[in-house]
Amino acid sequence: MKAFRIRGTFRMGRNRQSFTQEVAAETQEEAVQRVLSELGSRHRVKRPDIAVEEVVEVPREEVENSVVIYRLSGG
Repeated sequence: MKAFRIRGTFRMGRNRQSFTQEVAAETQEEAVQRVLSELGSRHRVKRPDIAVEEVVEVPREEVENSVVIYRLSGG
């Protein structure tokens, strides 16, 4: 399992909202799909309205999200 930091924007009404999320996933594609799913679920945003600008693999020491740290440790 690897940690990824995903940065992008999504349409919220008439405005664009920026986001940065950390997720634990096996591949970059899986990480992007997880973020698309979370944003759609939380904010009712359709996938075409989400623009992923950057996907970066993050070393364990730099992970900030406690849930991701837990998942990387085998939890």
